[in-house]
Amino acid sequence: MKAKEVIKSQYHASLEMLRQAIEACPDALWADPEYSNPFWHIAYHVIFYAHFYLHPSEDSFVPWEKHRDEYVSLGDPRERLEDVPPFNKEDVLAYLEFCLDQVEEHVEALDLEAGSGFYWLPFDKLELQFYNIRHVQQHTGELCERLGASGDIEVGWVGMKPG
Repeated sequence: MKAKEVIKSQYHASLEMLRQAIEACPDALWADPEYSNPFWHIAYHVIFYAHFYLHPSEDSFVPWEKHRDEYVSLGDPRERLEDVPPFNKEDVLAYLEFCLDQVEEHVEALDLEAGSGFYWLPFDKLELQFYNIRHVQQHTGELCERLGASGDIEVGWVGMKPG
């Protein structure tokens, strides 16, 4: 298997696990004010950065049509998004689908030996893909832990691109 096919497979696998977590999230947990960073906000944050780092650079980034700047960062845990209406599951899942389409398009165009394209990430595009996938998995694991604690809800392991 070629490197780009492996990268696409692992993006798809990690984002599929995120999809399962989003779909399994009970309505009561979606925007639960008990958490400084509600479930929906973490899910959006993950998808945003997966999408963002698929681009060649910050300047070339084309945001999703419903993008909201204030939803990008998770911020200080003491801050809350009380005055910001949450995205619903359907919108977050639509963004996830959009991001999956971007994986196919952008990974294929990568020069894996080029610089990351982001001045704050001092490594090449190949390492950026690992960095980005690890970010997806770190937060997906966090959301899965929340699901388990709220009612024994489990998300299945996905090892490679489904289908």
